[in-house]
Amino acid sequence: MPKFVTIGYGDREGYDRTDAAVLDEAHAHDALLHATGEPVGIAGTPVQVRNHGGAGTTVESGPFLSSALPVAGFAIIEAATLEEAVRLASKTPCAVAHGVVEVWPLREAP
Repeated sequence: MPKFVTIGYGDREGYDRTDAAVLDEAHAHDALLHATGEPVGIAGTPVQVRNHGGAGTTVESGPFLSSALPVAGFAIIEAATLEEAVRLASKTPCAVAHGVVEVWPLREAP
């Protein structure tokens, strides 16, 4: 079955202004995904890794990408189609709490 990476963006302000019942349902949805074996998590602080030309690894703290909202969470989900993956992502906390969720189809490396 195809896999998709979801990246959720959201901030505390959007979360706090979302109805508690809506949040409870979204957290229950994430718990169900997790219970079925899907890796679901909260994003920590990233680092940037470079090894240009194989000349040595450098590591810098912080994200490479910038966005209006911080990265808040992620999941790797299995879904038959992109439409099904979108449906699953639309029920997550970031999607319902005034944030946004990107859904990235994964392809096996050759």
